[in-house]
Amino acid sequence: MKYYIIAGEASGDLHGANLIKEIRALDRQADIRAWGGELMQQQGATLVKHYRDLAFMGFVEVLTNLLAILGNFRFCKRDILEFQPNVVILIDYPGFNLRMAKFAHAHHIKVVYYISPQVWAWKKGRVKTIRKVVDKMMVILPFEKDFYKKSLMEVDFVGHPLLDAIQNTPVHPDFRRINHLDHRPIVALLPGSRLQEIGNMLSLMLKTAVQFPDIQFVVAAAPSVEPKVYQQMMGAENVKVVYDQTYALLQQASAALVTSGTATLETALFGIPQVVCYKGNRISYAIARRIVDIRFISLVNLIMDKEVVKELIQNDLTVENMITALKEILPDGVKRQEILSDYRLLKEKLGGTGASQRAARIIVNEVLQADNEAH
Repeated sequence: MKYYIIAGEASGDLHGANLIKEIRALDRQADIRAWGGELMQQQGATLVKHYRDLAFMGFVEVLTNLLAILGNFRFCKRDILEFQPNVVILIDYPGFNLRMAKFAHAHHIKVVYYISPQVWAWKKGRVKTIRKVVDKMMVILPFEKDFYKKSLMEVDFVGHPLLDAIQNTPVHPDFRRINHLDHRPIVALLPGSRLQEIGNMLSLMLKTAVQFPDIQFVVAAAPSVEPKVYQQMMGAENVKVVYDQTYALLQQASAALVTSGTATLETALFGIPQVVCYKGNRISYAIARRIVDIRFISLVNLIMDKEVVKELIQNDLTVENMITALKEILPDGVKRQEILSDYRLLKEKLGGTGASQRAARIIVNEVLQADNEAH
């Protein structure tokens, strides 16, 4: 069978890679073409476009890169028609992927959406489009199944693939020695994977680090970002950068400052108390506030439906507030034990391991088999 997979960011590359691994276990002849990153490529996909060329975030940023985005649409449509896949598999990334879903559906190609767009947060009207052009929707957050049911659409809850990725991560006992770290507690700094995020977040995180001389702060560099980006920003002597070692860093960390996104859930699943940080373009943020219908910004709090971890957003994201919030979650902090207790409940809500395997089985056995029988 021929599979065309589209992921537009680092987290999509991770989930896409695990999905590809499971598809190949079921379909030895799988021919897979993908938009993603190195992880998907390592699992045998032919990489068409790298997600670092697709990561435009925010209303203003999209407008200023409109020509590049439109060019990507045209290229993708041509590429799909030339490849003629049995199925197009879309991973989150809704602004791009919903257009590709319409296109594939119009050309009678099966469409599977793995990891639903966050239509429950904004643009709820997109559910009507999804119902028309998506043959199978698989969701990874427990409340999403009920959301779609209210919109008269049956979806499959497969569990969250991060549980598999984290469970399969080997322990790195030599992490401190290899990275020249001493015995002091470690606070992980996860400033995001996009250049604009890193520019906004890392300088504030570094200013916070200076105020904790008895702690080592370590930046988790994004694999898609060149080392010089981090080197140009570093100033504090007690801060180091590690490359391609985010999970190893989280295994060793006592706490973390994390830019809002998938990393907040990853940090929670490693059992690391965190402060969630976000500051975007002022105009983009003002627009988002008017159209986004959610109480929280982090996945941890959204899934638990309460403030488990502190969120410092936009004007609240100051060095003073970050210092206060970090003190509360360090080993002797007043909020640490409550957070760890909530994390245990969070894992239970996410439905256990095996998400990638369940998703692959649905794609290969249900969607494509049904298509073959119809023909």
